[in-house]
Amino acid sequence: MWSRGSTDEVEAGEREEWYRENLSRSLAPHEVTITDSKVFHVRFRGLSLGQIELSQQIEAGHRDRRTPQLIRQSDPEHYLLGLIKRGHIGFSRNRTDVRMETGDVVLWDTSHPYVAAPLDSEGTVVTVLSIPRAMFSLPANGLDAALGSRFTTRRGLGALYRQFLTALETNGAECSPEDLRSLEQTALSLASGLLAQQLNVGLPPETRQQVMLRRIDAFIDHHLADPQLSPRSIAARHNISLRGLYALFDGRDESVASSVRRRRLERCRTDLADPGLRGLPIHAIAARWGFASPSTFAHAFRQAFGTTPVAYRSSMRMSSGPIDQPPAG
Repeated sequence: MWSRGSTDEVEAGEREEWYRENLSRSLAPHEVTITDSKVFHVRFRGLSLGQIELSQQIEAGHRDRRTPQLIRQSDPEHYLLGLIKRGHIGFSRNRTDVRMETGDVVLWDTSHPYVAAPLDSEGTVVTVLSIPRAMFSLPANGLDAALGSRFTTRRGLGALYRQFLTALETNGAECSPEDLRSLEQTALSLASGLLAQQLNVGLPPETRQQVMLRRIDAFIDHHLADPQLSPRSIAARHNISLRGLYALFDGRDESVASSVRRRRLERCRTDLADPGLRGLPIHAIAARWGFASPSTFAHAFRQAFGTTPVAYRSSMRMSSGPIDQPPAG
């Protein structure tokens, strides 16, 4: 469940102190300066995955400073990996100023001084993973050297990391504590993979496998409409052997082919229940998700869901009722 808070819920004269206390609890103690009282506002929400915390802030009109004195007083020893979802952030460390923009990721931590400030009066949106230093298997000196660096999420592993955070923001509140603990490992693997790529260092075998599985999952989801999608094409696209691909899926409850088939069937079932697609023939729905043979699709659908595509669509039509018709002119 998300925890939430906003300066809108606090009297104007108490907002600065409220934000300072909230920032201290959620990340670490900071010096807070209001740079523009007319636009100053902060709205946040946080979700615990276990030891890793996910938070998102919409903020404007302030500057946060982590000072040597505050570090000596209190240091939770966390790395912070922030994704700029909207707007810009100014970040300063070791007399180096960096301007972060939408789509960038920046790495910083609670153990070194820095200054950060949102630069958009309408509100900069930042999503942050707070990860204990001890959870990373990457060399600490390499990570510390990368503090304040900006990474792109426009392609490759960075894009997967961004997609994962977006999915977590959208669906995380619906997950059970057990699901969130599993997602914590995925978050750590993707963060480790992204940083290892930037640092050009190796990852432990388990982390490499998690990152590769995440890449393969994203590839499968993106290519479900291709009837040629198969274990062989998936392995070739990721430069691994078929045996290596099967080994990656050994820890799952389904094979590669079963995973592809299940995802295709789930997409078809969703489309069959969609009132907006009632005019689309069933064979066309099957084809749009990679089923070249209508009979093969019908058989697989019945095996998976215990009913035929025709019967399922009819039952969904009766439960949703007729589509409203526009009034006669």
